[in-house]
Amino acid sequence: MQYSEMTREALAAEYERLRAAHQRFVLSGNRLDLSRGKPAADQLDLSDALLTEPIDRADCHLAGGLDARNYGVPLGLPEMRAFWSSLTGIPAEQIYIGGNSSLALMYQTLVRGMLFGMADSPRPWCQEPKRKFLCPAPGYDRHFAITEALGFELIPVGMRSDGPDMDEVERLAADPAVKGIWCVPKYSNPTGVTFSDDVVYRFASMKTAAPDFTVMWDNAYLVHDLADEGEHLADVFAYARECGTEERFCYFSSTSKITLPGAGIAMAAFGPKSFALHAKTMGISTIGFDKLNQLRHLKMLPDAEAVRRQMRRHAALLREKFEILENVLSRDLGGLGCATWTHPKGGYFVSLDVTDGCAKRTYELAREAGVTLTQVGATFPCGLDPRDRNLRLAPTYPSKGELLLAAEVLTVSVRLAVLEKLLQS
Repeated sequence: MQYSEMTREALAAEYERLRAAHQRFVLSGNRLDLSRGKPAADQLDLSDALLTEPIDRADCHLAGGLDARNYGVPLGLPEMRAFWSSLTGIPAEQIYIGGNSSLALMYQTLVRGMLFGMADSPRPWCQEPKRKFLCPAPGYDRHFAITEALGFELIPVGMRSDGPDMDEVERLAADPAVKGIWCVPKYSNPTGVTFSDDVVYRFASMKTAAPDFTVMWDNAYLVHDLADEGEHLADVFAYARECGTEERFCYFSSTSKITLPGAGIAMAAFGPKSFALHAKTMGISTIGFDKLNQLRHLKMLPDAEAVRRQMRRHAALLREKFEILENVLSRDLGGLGCATWTHPKGGYFVSLDVTDGCAKRTYELAREAGVTLTQVGATFPCGLDPRDRNLRLAPTYPSKGELLLAAEVLTVSVRLAVLEKLLQS
């Protein structure tokens, strides 16, 4: 029965029962964490070959007489650029290999826009009287933090089941001060949404007032399927070539959740003019990234099929955790009318919406009972959830036993927060 259909006496009785359950959790001294989408230790173990597979001297001698132990090859090993081309479908000559962090490449790309402008900028962004950036929400807090730190006005855009609200995106892009948008196009953080073909095409074909409108295309979860058949994401550069908008897109990915997050390989891809500008400005700051780590990755994952095998191993470990969370949410919150949540087919997160005005209180109650959640508001620009309802859940890091307990604490906290609001009204 939904809470809205229960008598006040029944609601009060349910509240007392749940308060007692919550107090038992408080007294148990739990220390559980659902806050960050990190791989668990058994997932990291899948990449032990990076720690044990030797790189010998012969491996370091590359075509053209290059030595991977020395300076040089600032764009990345040709073999590593070809590797990413096989995964993304982007021509290798448009791919740049960085260090272990795609987020660092995103930051560097936007700093380049601030200092020098993008390929089609009339002036550096720091000289613009106003600059704004679109932020699909719920979205990724670290994205929003970059543009906030660089002084952009952050404008939230609603997320739908097939991607951002493109009518709203196109309306806002008619403002020349709007310089770009953040996107996680496959298994979006935190909703798990994969952009439809229509949404991807509209990004490539839409009119923008700013000639240097920039789409930050963070394809972090391009191979991170939970099922054997993953969701399809259209090739944005193929659409962009058709529409003449290749310079609009800055594409990013990494091996962070394929191999080791702290020691992976990041990549970026751009249109031809933008690639030349990026290579020039990055060439001032570095002579090249860790080529030995690129070699280690190529030995472990020589081709796309090897990546698919690796990701099937990850999926086998992750599926059960997502199922545990889904089962507890369905059992404890289903039919009550106080919460809805996503059912992702890949990625690392579940997005939970509770009754308006109850997310912060849920967070507090969960914390009292020993469960750490992502800070409420983090999935919105500037940390402000206008409806105080969204919670990002990351089931990947805890053990299965810890996850089950944390999910039960969470659902008790949700129900208590909602009942408090109902009984106070």
